[in-house]
Amino acid sequence: MAEELEHIEETPEREEDAYVLDRQAVARIMHAVDNDDQAALWEELEPLHPADIADLLEQISAFDRRRLIGLYGHEFDGDVLTELDESIREEVISILRPEVLAEAVRDLESDDVVDLVEDLEEDQAAAILEVLEDSDRTLVEQSLTYPEYSAGRLMQREVVMAPEHWNVGEAIDFIRNQDDLPDQFYHVTLVDPRLKPVGNVTLGRLMASRREVLLSSIVEETFHVIPVTQDEADVAYAFNQYHLISAPVVDDNERLVGVITIDDAMAVLDEEHEEDILRLAGVGEESSLSDRVVETTKRRFPWLAVNLVTAILASLVIAQFEDAIAQIVALAVLMPIVASMGGNAGTQSLTVAVRAIATKDLTGSNVWRFIRREVLVGLVNGIIFAVVMGIVGVLWFGGPEIGYVIGAAMVINLVMAGLAGTVIPVMLDRLGIDPALASGAFVTTVTDVVGFFAFLGLAALVLL
Repeated sequence: MAEELEHIEETPEREEDAYVLDRQAVARIMHAVDNDDQAALWEELEPLHPADIADLLEQISAFDRRRLIGLYGHEFDGDVLTELDESIREEVISILRPEVLAEAVRDLESDDVVDLVEDLEEDQAAAILEVLEDSDRTLVEQSLTYPEYSAGRLMQREVVMAPEHWNVGEAIDFIRNQDDLPDQFYHVTLVDPRLKPVGNVTLGRLMASRREVLLSSIVEETFHVIPVTQDEADVAYAFNQYHLISAPVVDDNERLVGVITIDDAMAVLDEEHEEDILRLAGVGEESSLSDRVVETTKRRFPWLAVNLVTAILASLVIAQFEDAIAQIVALAVLMPIVASMGGNAGTQSLTVAVRAIATKDLTGSNVWRFIRREVLVGLVNGIIFAVVMGIVGVLWFGGPEIGYVIGAAMVINLVMAGLAGTVIPVMLDRLGIDPALASGAFVTTVTDVVGFFAFLGLAALVLL
């Protein structure tokens, strides 16, 4: 009995470890590749989730990727392709033999095939479309006619629908007789005679109701229809805002053409958040660890050039006070503190503003309240740190005047940081410019120029 309990306790740990792509697992896989041991490679990859295999392919070198895929040979899970970074995906598709690629793509839902094809070169996209069955190829090609980053590109064409006058028994019998159901679906969408969606019935309610119950009597209370041309960012927002699991997609005539599920909507939401973070850092919206040196350099160079221009502007301000700095060395020691504090405060306000704009929490009705709050926060923090730096200035340099100057400059710059960090992204958003992409450089320029000018200008007036 004790041995049985010990076995039960140990089994989950072994199973959990088997699905973790740790350093040892990668080493075992690459050892199998180095030894051309196909059986060992299959044994190592078989229990791994497609996302783990995608991570593995992204971690190893291009040379090792080619060897691994060549040795793996007979089959390739199409879900791995959907999990890969775009740059690696193109490379993997070019390596796969046509018959292996065909088998991998045939098992994918239409939305996953669209996601694959839209980012590929024309010849690779044609190769994938060629291996699809005629009906599937038609659906994919229709989806590709919709605008990029729209609901039409995001939706899957496989929809489980039923007439609104059916009862539960008719719906269940219909579903059981279908051979091409989606791998995962959460609702049966009810439609009127014009194929206009009128409600959703969850599978839970469907299976829990008697056969004679009308579907129209057990529809979900929350029902949201997505226009086919709606931007995918707005689709993700709707899913997050209204806690949707799936939503029907309609064309211009309000006819049902597809469905979007929560996994695809949340993937868009994650991509939006990741893009905002990368843009705020000025490294581009599609950076990844697999990018080449030249690609990464080209992506980062423009923003470094912008930062160089802003640094020159700040230096020009400093140059106007060369005499003051030459006479009072303390100014050269203390002025970076004022600019740095302003820059950090501006980045805090900027980050909150960009996030609020992205989630639609910051609107015309509350924008002035938000700006006022950030300015007041800057004022309060400015006063607090002004007192701190005033004391530091007196203790460090022995006179109260330098403390008054840096304290006043600190207040001015932190207030300006709160103002710039909110007003600039709001203005850029109103102009149709992505605030995450361009706000950082402007806010940094404002805080540097104002910080240096306030500190050095006050010093010239008070101390000289």
